[in-house]
Amino acid sequence: MKKKILIIIINLWKMLVSLPRFMHKPLGYLIGLIFYILPLNRNLYSKKNIDLCFAELDSDQRGKIYKKNIFNSGITIISTGIAWFWSNKRINKSIKYNIKGLDSLVKEQEDGNGVLLIFKHSLHLELDSRILGMNIPVYGVERVHNSDYFDSVQSSGRLKGLKDSADKNQPIKFIRWLKTGKTVLYAIDQDYGINSSEVMKFFNNDAATITAPYKIVESSKCKTYFLNSYIENNTLILSIESFIGDMSSPINFSQSINNFIENKVKLHPDEYLWQHRRFKSTLGKDNFYK
Repeated sequence: MKKKILIIIINLWKMLVSLPRFMHKPLGYLIGLIFYILPLNRNLYSKKNIDLCFAELDSDQRGKIYKKNIFNSGITIISTGIAWFWSNKRINKSIKYNIKGLDSLVKEQEDGNGVLLIFKHSLHLELDSRILGMNIPVYGVERVHNSDYFDSVQSSGRLKGLKDSADKNQPIKFIRWLKTGKTVLYAIDQDYGINSSEVMKFFNNDAATITAPYKIVESSKCKTYFLNSYIENNTLILSIESFIGDMSSPINFSQSINNFIENKVKLHPDEYLWQHRRFKSTLGKDNFYK
């Protein structure tokens, strides 16, 4: 029964993103309005996270970030559908984007250097990776979805841009990619459980953070870069820059990534995926997120 409902939803989703481009923004805001009105758990998570991470702002300022973030979540439905269901030709024709620093990655690939391309969970990350993959060979690390059917849709969509993807629990696979000169997208800014993490600071709050990137870099001898993304003047900007983290220890390296991500999030806070329970292992999913 659940699979049948998912099939209906996916087909409706495909129909929605197949509509003319000029209809997407108002439709996205309409979806965002519905999200904003409904008492969704994800709204609660977003508000809790924003209030915690921007405690120095007054309630009105935090409220504006929250409201815009929820409305942007509606637009995310459209941008993710575009990333998964559109052709390269239609994306290039209809989506305004600019990739800064791409030449650096091209040069690393030409020189045979593996690159761990760290990124943050922006609301438009699916479109970010699709567009990047249209312009340079790139591989990805992901988490398997609970639904086999949705996971197949997700994988099919992502592989339109990625050369291949590996589950986050298959480090040998993507370390091998790095050793053979591949560029691999990787994010650590989610809570994967206290048992596989160390407690570090994120927005000056304790957050469970994985230390795997240090081991990956040490093992593969790859280069590290950072992919930042944001919307500016109705144009999706992908900004690629070299990242030099503190390699004195696994914890220090991951903390330096957290710090870097935090600084980027502060520039465009309403575009970040605040709907994830980032502090569930340290503040309690049944305490803080209730």
